[in-house]
Amino acid sequence: MAMPWHKQQPTEAVLAKTPAAHLKLAKISTAARRDVNYAQLDERLKRLMGAPSMVGLAVGVVENGRITFLSGYGETVKGSGDRVTPDTVFRWASCSKGVAATMVAKLAEQGKIDLNAPVANYAPDLKLPAGNEYKATVGDLLSHRLGLYRNAFDNKLEEGQDPSFLRSSLVTLNATCQPGTCWSYQNIAYDASSEMVVRAMKMSYEDSVRQLLFNPIGMSSGSASLASLEANKSWARPHNAGRKPLPLVDTYYKVPAAGGINSDIKDMALWMIAQAGGMPDVLDPRLLATIHGRYVQTPTERARMRKFLERLGGAWYGYGWRSYDYAGHTIVGHRGGIRGYRSFILFDPQLKSGVVALWNSDTWKPGGLEFEVMDMIYRLPFRDWLEIDGGHGQRAVEAPEDESDDGTASGPNVATLRTGARRG
Repeated sequence: MAMPWHKQQPTEAVLAKTPAAHLKLAKISTAARRDVNYAQLDERLKRLMGAPSMVGLAVGVVENGRITFLSGYGETVKGSGDRVTPDTVFRWASCSKGVAATMVAKLAEQGKIDLNAPVANYAPDLKLPAGNEYKATVGDLLSHRLGLYRNAFDNKLEEGQDPSFLRSSLVTLNATCQPGTCWSYQNIAYDASSEMVVRAMKMSYEDSVRQLLFNPIGMSSGSASLASLEANKSWARPHNAGRKPLPLVDTYYKVPAAGGINSDIKDMALWMIAQAGGMPDVLDPRLLATIHGRYVQTPTERARMRKFLERLGGAWYGYGWRSYDYAGHTIVGHRGGIRGYRSFILFDPQLKSGVVALWNSDTWKPGGLEFEVMDMIYRLPFRDWLEIDGGHGQRAVEAPEDESDDGTASGPNVATLRTGARRG
């Protein structure tokens, strides 16, 4: 039986395998601070924690390729007095999809996977309607272009059914389109990418991610299992929007590529630095261009984000990553939502600057924080995107459904490819 992650990889062992330059990046650099008003940010986050749905929150900011801010707010368990710190571990939920896509791209870089080959070549458990597993490419899988209705069979996963069985049962559905011609968000099907990784690496998904990504980056708290989460000295328990504790279940750890990653906020910030091009020895610029590519437009994303349309332009999906036009800039990121946890990551690859956040309650109240930080980075006029001062209506960001990994978003929501979109 595999040992929990923390027992396999104590912090000292991880850091011993991390290049010295990356260890330096893990330290807060006040010298790299340029445009973000950190006193204002801290004050607004403290006010945010007064919202009746908030329990605990951790936030990290990167400017100019260096971590410039790490802070925790609130509690790991409501009423416990156990404070959230930058060392508190949370679940990433769907921000995990970027890890899976990066893993598959790394294996493609090594010649072990062909992103343009049929997905059937690498994930035999995945059976799509009309034999489409022989038409859909690995790239189609990573960009949610398989011709399935949204969140297919998530409800069955939550009933306790085996994800491998469910992937093979997708053949019983009707195709919504030909692979590569429409976009619809998935969890069960997307986790075929973890099967690819396990088969190529000949070790568990958790160990594979550690070997190729987390250890080289220096993410000593990174893991991909329930046992590893619970083994941490400080970890955030899940809560509902009424701040009542929820039972911790392993449902989405069974599909780790879709929603299984855990870490503290410092390691999520390091992950963002690597994704922004700050660790080319780990993530080659060509690899980053591949996974951040704009393969399909997602107009429903703009509808959900209508609160920000003053500055938000087009929205696209790549391989496990979203990208947007924002006030004339290209930004890359993702959100995640699972029962009792929420997360986001958003950054400008050119400026190597951005923000990450993790919290432990069923609310999107912190939605808007990412744009307040990006507005500071771009020196744009202030907008109360967090609605702390009674600004815009909250409904526009309260339920970004495509990043909810809890089955609540199931349904036939499909976006067709627009002119100019390309297959990977």
